[in-house]
Amino acid sequence: MSGASASSASRLGGRLRAVLPERTTWATMRRSPRKDLLAGVTVAIVALPLALGFGVASGAGAASGLATAVVAGALAALFGGSNLQVSGPTGAMTVVLVPIVHRFGTDGVLTVGLLAGVLLVATAIGGAGRLMAFVPAPVVEGFTLGIAAVIGLQQVPAALGVKPSGAENVAVTAWDALADFVSDPQLAPLALAGGVAAVMLLGARLRPGVPFSLLAVVAATLLASGAGLDVATIGHLPSGLPAPSLGFFHLADVPRLATAAVAVAALAALESLMSATAADAMSVSQRHDSDRELFGQGLANLAAPLFGGVAATGAIARTAVNVRSGAVSRLAALVHAAVLAAVVFAAAPLVEGIPLAALAGVLIATAVRMVEVASLRALARAGRGEAAILALTAAATLAFDLVTAVIVGLLVAGALALRQVARSAALTRVPLHDGLPPADHHAEEQALLAEHIVAYRIDGPLFFAAAHRFLLELAETGDVKAVVLRLSRITAIDATGALVLGDAVDKLERRGILVLVSGVREDHRRTLDALGVLDRLHAEHRVFAATPDAIAYARTHLPGVLADAAGGGHR
Repeated sequence: MSGASASSASRLGGRLRAVLPERTTWATMRRSPRKDLLAGVTVAIVALPLALGFGVASGAGAASGLATAVVAGALAALFGGSNLQVSGPTGAMTVVLVPIVHRFGTDGVLTVGLLAGVLLVATAIGGAGRLMAFVPAPVVEGFTLGIAAVIGLQQVPAALGVKPSGAENVAVTAWDALADFVSDPQLAPLALAGGVAAVMLLGARLRPGVPFSLLAVVAATLLASGAGLDVATIGHLPSGLPAPSLGFFHLADVPRLATAAVAVAALAALESLMSATAADAMSVSQRHDSDRELFGQGLANLAAPLFGGVAATGAIARTAVNVRSGAVSRLAALVHAAVLAAVVFAAAPLVEGIPLAALAGVLIATAVRMVEVASLRALARAGRGEAAILALTAAATLAFDLVTAVIVGLLVAGALALRQVARSAALTRVPLHDGLPPADHHAEEQALLAEHIVAYRIDGPLFFAAAHRFLLELAETGDVKAVVLRLSRITAIDATGALVLGDAVDKLERRGILVLVSGVREDHRRTLDALGVLDRLHAEHRVFAATPDAIAYARTHLPGVLADAAGGGHR
């Protein structure tokens, strides 16, 4: 093996060791097993109707949702980067999966999940977890609001007891369902969905620790069966997980599914890291490892499709329940997966009779609870820019998809940030004695002004968003014979800013003005030298380390400038 290959293999091995859990991480599961056991059972009770509902909503079926919660939940708990994270099918992922199921079928959505797992493992090994810190809060809140709206609209057909029209846009599907309901009203599904949602929302306000979602679903199921209501139910569920299989995977399908896989992987990374961050905030001493979390989610998404499961992410709502129930380690998430596995193997016949309208009510209530009104108000009050980012991201989520929405939000946020940075930059005419040793500044300045010498200081970044404004201000400098440009306070400079600065110097010199530069920082000199912006000034020794030297040069050479100007101008 060559030296370069050995070095690459060593770096790869180092990155793999960095994302694999340490023994001490798993050892924490022995700290408080009773607390973790209780928390795990509590989370499983909350997760059961959600796993069923998100499986049905995604189009892959209730069994697929349960398989995802069991397999992905266990692997992400073992290999993830958070001790308190609970993973499984989520509403945000459902929003992305629905159009994939419509276009490519169940085999396609399983393949997408597998490919997303590969991408997540690769991003974890590449150390991309830290990039989450660069997603602005208005973007996160905007796509959360958009997700909530999409989840709610997705449930309208089931809540009204009509078949979905199959339109790709959820708003259109909801409108079609409403039209069908008006032409042939079915009150039983609407009553079940509304009742479950109301019980969950009111119960959460009165007794937050009680699993009202499960209680409401059980009550709705008993009512529907006891009263003989004509409502659609989940239907047949297999008694156990299917044997692992790659029969759904076809290599020829990979190119046409690649874009969808990137979207799923991006959403899984974003939502999982958001959820892990929320878990850190709710706990006292827990801190997650972003790259390990992506690695664990990658393994979870690699394995879940083998058992018929869809793509999974860290689940914010279930993670919050886990933390608030007293979880101490990842044992709680493992218990949650084990309890759901027991349901799959032992209670499938009981689950089969759950009305789809009841699950729709669960997801509608979940969507309502996803919207943090206080956070939205705070961001709206923070400024028009933040409100615009939030609104555009939410609208793009409804109109297009989540990945497009995040991209739109990031672009708008980036543009507004650039505008703010550009506004922070300033070109200021400063007294010539500014920063110089104490002296008779008034007399000194008056003498220099009489000789037509002025100084300008550039503060902040000089880049494409602000440079042209500087050019106009500099080029319109009044009746002077010498200009000192003080560059020591430029914080950053790009190629555009450097070229515009050069243009300003050229325009000033064409008007017969002597241009002197002082305080060029070493980290900016490379850009200026590469573009030759100050080459002529360097050649004529008009670039100085300090402003006093530039002023002294101007006073020495100004009589010659005046003579040249009187004789017909100066280049």
